[in-house]
Amino acid sequence: MRIFSLILCLFLGGCVRLPKGIEPVQDFELDRYMGMWYEIARLDHSFERGLSRVTAEYSLEADGTVQVVNRGFSKEKGEWKTAHGKARFVNSSQEGFLKVSFFGPFYGSYIVVELDRETYQYALVSGPDRQYLWLLARDPHLSGDVVKMLIDRAKSLDFPVDQLILVEHETGQKP
Repeated sequence: MRIFSLILCLFLGGCVRLPKGIEPVQDFELDRYMGMWYEIARLDHSFERGLSRVTAEYSLEADGTVQVVNRGFSKEKGEWKTAHGKARFVNSSQEGFLKVSFFGPFYGSYIVVELDRETYQYALVSGPDRQYLWLLARDPHLSGDVVKMLIDRAKSLDFPVDQLILVEHETGQKP
């Protein structure tokens, strides 16, 4: 059991990294990033499989960490799924590179790759490798031109954009 725990810690501890060729945005402003974001598209993973109406809400804690609350609706089970986590900057608070944890001391990369710098209305976020990608927006419905621009940007960075799942959001339905 100790060996398993050690291997798990080493594996998960190695998830805070930048994928080769991926650069986080600079001049990042955390206070402008706080609040509710809607998931517009994502690459599939077991922890979000089958969920619609997915949101992520970020709030600043007194100790400087970011509280993360992710929610999604499971149509199959007819219920909301919620995950609580915390995030911290990896290098500098001016760089869109954070580490996020939903499971105790184990962190994964949260890399803001693209961002609407003028109004902070959309973002393209990567994980520790190219199998993790999210398109986020402040509104559950994002202009097709902006979605195309973000997908083109992700494609230029070698993400498997042909595997993206567009997330359903019902008008007027908030978690």
